[in-house]
Amino acid sequence: MVVYVSCREKILRQPVVPLSIAQVLVALACFCAAQLAFAAGASPEINIATYNLRLNTASDGANAWPHRVDAVRALIRYHEFDIVGTQEGLPEQITDLDAMPGFAHVGIGRDDGKDAGEHSAIYYRTARFEVEKHGDYWLSETPDRPSKGWDAKCCNRIASWAKFHDRVNGRRFFVFNVHFDHQGEVARRESAKLMLRKMREIAGNATMICIGDFNSTPETEQIQTMKTALRDAREVSAEPAYGPQGTFEDFKLDSKLPERIDYIFVGRGVEVLKYATLTDSVEARFPSDHLPVVARVRLP
Repeated sequence: MVVYVSCREKILRQPVVPLSIAQVLVALACFCAAQLAFAAGASPEINIATYNLRLNTASDGANAWPHRVDAVRALIRYHEFDIVGTQEGLPEQITDLDAMPGFAHVGIGRDDGKDAGEHSAIYYRTARFEVEKHGDYWLSETPDRPSKGWDAKCCNRIASWAKFHDRVNGRRFFVFNVHFDHQGEVARRESAKLMLRKMREIAGNATMICIGDFNSTPETEQIQTMKTALRDAREVSAEPAYGPQGTFEDFKLDSKLPERIDYIFVGRGVEVLKYATLTDSVEARFPSDHLPVVARVRLP
């Protein structure tokens, strides 16, 4: 009688050869080596963004903050920002963003060095990043205390910074977030010089990224000053930049976006993989009068 044996039965009938202890140890060693090689290799990517929130003022009517806060939080979550520098946030806006699960912030109010006035707050994912140091300074001749600088007439201007520890791979880096004056030409020029000086003073030769609303278009002296020490993420992105160049739309969906005034600058060794100016809107309304700018970066 002929007995047919299926391929599956043949496989099942093959003798099982037990691994020796030596073979198990070799396999385990290879696995561990691979994990260590990954950890020591390319660092995981970080999505870092800058976003001027537009202050909370009732005069904005349908575009006032209470009508937009959910859209801002949803945008940050959906686009998976890991770190985002905000500008113009008043205390109640900071509180609203603090309600985002998994995020915390650093940064103080520009009016009293505590809570009052607009903030240049830096939000970050707490599961991934630990803040080892942080601080703030004013864009003026007296950066250690609340003050207006040079020919600025309207407002105190503040920069906030943090030294982060990436829990994933142990890397450490600095992020600076700033909002330049919108009126004083001298103030904007001098603020760029101050930023470079303070970054050297605080971060030295460490890895750094500078983000913010610079109220300045690319050809201006102050942006060229920033580029003497840092690189414009849009210009060095490995992939072509996505979205419009302009970043200020004044809540107008049909805006021609003539002005690029929000930037991400990266320091030595930071690789920019992607860069985008996001044009998300909800029910024909932008979440802010500025478009958020985001870069996917890899640290050295």
